[in-house]
Amino acid sequence: METAKRSKALGKEKLERIIEMCIAIETRTADPFTLNIDEIIQVVKQYFPQWKDPEELKLDAETLHHLATVIKLQSEWVKHRSTALYTDPFLLEEKILQMGKQEMVDVFLYAWSPLVEFEQISLNTLTQGLLYWKALAPISDRWKDFDAAEVSNAVASRDELIKQRILGDKEFADEINSYWQELKDCVVKNGQDGKISYWDFIGADTYEQTVQRAFLTTFLVTYGYATLEIDPLEELVFIKPFEQPRTEILKKQLNSVPIAVSFENWLKWKRGELD
Repeated sequence: METAKRSKALGKEKLERIIEMCIAIETRTADPFTLNIDEIIQVVKQYFPQWKDPEELKLDAETLHHLATVIKLQSEWVKHRSTALYTDPFLLEEKILQMGKQEMVDVFLYAWSPLVEFEQISLNTLTQGLLYWKALAPISDRWKDFDAAEVSNAVASRDELIKQRILGDKEFADEINSYWQELKDCVVKNGQDGKISYWDFIGADTYEQTVQRAFLTTFLVTYGYATLEIDPLEELVFIKPFEQPRTEILKKQLNSVPIAVSFENWLKWKRGELD
């Protein structure tokens, strides 16, 4: 009897941990494939005959419900990758390691398409070239003289550079700190989980202002004031500010994250079609 009670307690604990893992995946804080569905199902099947009380059966049903949600997320992830013709590098590496030498050679020979090019000037090609040069107008007619306007050299003042929008009206370090504070205020006001949608932060009334804000955002990320979080499944990009600048980021090699801030994307954001 005591052994049965311990087994039940252990089973409940395992099911509760499974539910916690599934919820982490559902909230996009973990990769859907960190959970081995086959192993989890074996655990559920192992303890199912022991459940008698309604609360125990409810816990079992809740576990199955969350497992179904994770399987759905895995299916959507695979569908998205397959339609984008994407091959995960880890899966590709695993497949290569499992292949034999002869199989690798066969795949290479099947995919290898050597190119052979042969160039030769024929009589017809020479004739076409001569006709082309004869039809050209003389160089004196093609290269007409034009008057070049004289431009005087001068030193531009800071006020003139600000007027031309080459420089800002305050020091760059102050501008970055001010922009960083604006990001933190936006997250508190309109964000969720300490972050905000990238486009909701950089988006402005005009396209020029949006590009300028995207430009400043790159410095926030590069200098350790904030970080980007990308949801590959939903194709969403978020920006998350740090409470204090992380200077250790400057000592690491950073990965580039290309984000198209095009005029078309800006119009989509204005219409509410882009997150």
